[in-house]
Amino acid sequence: MKKIISLILSVAIMLCCTVISPVSFAAITGNTYYVDSIDGNNANEGTSPDKAWKDLDGFVNCKEPLKGGDTVLFRAGGTYDCAVTLEGIKGTKDAPFTISSYGAGERPLLKTDLPDEVFTFIDCSYITVSNLQITAPNGGGIWIDTINEESVGITIDNVYFFGLPNGKVTARDDFSRGAAPARAAVMVKGLPSNSRYPVNDLTIRNCEVYDSANGFMIWGSWNDQQDPWSENAVKDPIYNTGVLIEGCYFHEMDAEAVVIGICDGALVTHCRAINTCQGEGVDENGEILYFTAAMWFWGSENSTIQYCEIAGQKNFGDGMTVDFDSDSNNCTYQYIYSHDNMRFAVNNAKKEPQRNNTVRYCLSVNDNKGRSSLASGNGEDNFRFYNNTIINSGEIQFYHLTNSLIANNIFVAADGAPMNCTLEDEFTAGNTYRNNCYYNTLNLMCDPFAMNTDPGFSTDELIEAYQLAINSPLIGKGMKIEDGLTHDFFGNEIESCNIGCYMGKGEEPEVETENIFVKLVRLIRNILQRLEHEFNVIKREIEESLAK
Repeated sequence: MKKIISLILSVAIMLCCTVISPVSFAAITGNTYYVDSIDGNNANEGTSPDKAWKDLDGFVNCKEPLKGGDTVLFRAGGTYDCAVTLEGIKGTKDAPFTISSYGAGERPLLKTDLPDEVFTFIDCSYITVSNLQITAPNGGGIWIDTINEESVGITIDNVYFFGLPNGKVTARDDFSRGAAPARAAVMVKGLPSNSRYPVNDLTIRNCEVYDSANGFMIWGSWNDQQDPWSENAVKDPIYNTGVLIEGCYFHEMDAEAVVIGICDGALVTHCRAINTCQGEGVDENGEILYFTAAMWFWGSENSTIQYCEIAGQKNFGDGMTVDFDSDSNNCTYQYIYSHDNMRFAVNNAKKEPQRNNTVRYCLSVNDNKGRSSLASGNGEDNFRFYNNTIINSGEIQFYHLTNSLIANNIFVAADGAPMNCTLEDEFTAGNTYRNNCYYNTLNLMCDPFAMNTDPGFSTDELIEAYQLAINSPLIGKGMKIEDGLTHDFFGNEIESCNIGCYMGKGEEPEVETENIFVKLVRLIRNILQRLEHEFNVIKREIEESLAK
């Protein structure tokens, strides 16, 4: 069981993980304490690098209670055992409790071999954790929870999390009891949570998570009963607000990078999730055991994931980039580079249609090992999917959409991958399909008058290849959408109303366009591929029926 330290000692240990800039030192009057596993001695006073304590036991002899503005610094290059719960620690915006490092060399390593978190912060505010390494081969990184009051202003900056449990599992991780059972670098509250008090103004920036199952799991509170699962559970959320995750890198992970759960106004920006969701989630017979995705929304509002790269997911059931889940509304994916994942999108509403979600200016390449569904479960209402470029995709389903806009998209399908909708449903759905382009597949049945042509990309180089050439037939052929954005996926200023995620006037050189004979041969091939697909679907349904 985790060691619970007295308030004074808890504060001390918490402080012992912080960094303060020169400007902060000038403004803060608190004490600074030093821990040095290389040359320190617990008989010292701990008040200077020359008088540093050796480990956390040095705080037992601390002569002065810790207070807001105090700082505890670990010497670079040292290793420190740490499994600490801090309760009710209160810094202020101008005088946070700070846990960081000092000296030259590799960031100090804080570790525990226990099945616990390196740090647990309960009912704490204005804590800064920076410039550290954290590992816990049997546990988790940091758990931030609330029991009796709101938490505000916790910052985690430039922390390297690695070596958390990352092996093969047969079920979804437990998100309800902290970072350790979740195999997570950072867990905020849990699902279900322990209280109705939020964690607000949380900032996680410039961090790396490597060789660990999960990254940052952010959860608010679903309802008074803390029951999000039963059929009778009513959503009455207390959202976490002001959450910012910026400039972080997640890689070589069994499960998920970021979950934005029950948050309002959260922002995930300029992050990379490479080779996350490596757990395929199937048994020896290929049956799905659990589902994971790299960065997704759960029960959140008004939140955005943008300027991120997501690649290499292998989870068989999910493994997608775009995922609005369980009553997430008014949320957005934009400027996402998605490639080599199982699929690009699967959205799943919990009890009723999700509303006003948006996917725009995204580039998807080779997300084709599974089927994408823009709306599953109870569907998407007023869904906006526009100016995306989807290259070498698997099957994409346009079911369960109402009052939605699908416009200005390029769909280049993998061989034999169809675009599917249900015409009967579309007659009453109120959806608008405008100015899309399909290639290597037939047009979507509910979008029959869309362009079906070679898009005319400008080069053969990665990413830049999907900018349009100056003579592309898609230049200027898009539908005007007023959204206040000023730049396209590639960072170009929007100068033209194009189809796809490129909105410039065209890149050199010119490319060869399709003549009528080439186009006819391609369309015949696409028709034959579609017939083959439908035949295989019918055959599979018959076989499954006979098997029953």
